[in-house]
Amino acid sequence: MHVMAGEFDEIRSRLESISEELADLAITRLRESIDAGGTEYPVDEKRLTRARRAVEKAVHLLDEPDDSDF
Repeated sequence: MHVMAGEFDEIRSRLESISEELADLAITRLRESIDAGGTEYPVDEKRLTRARRAVEKAVHLLDEPDDSDF
């Protein structure tokens, strides 16, 4: 199976949008915590950041050239 150029463009684009949404939500959680007088990172923010990093990793994996020559 050979990957054609641009085959993953739409998926990569959607993942990038999801990554941005996760980042926005994490920032919102931080703001809410600060506004409420919190002094530690909210649990949700940590989980959202981990999820964003995983999505970004998927984006980068789809950017890599197909190195399997069958």
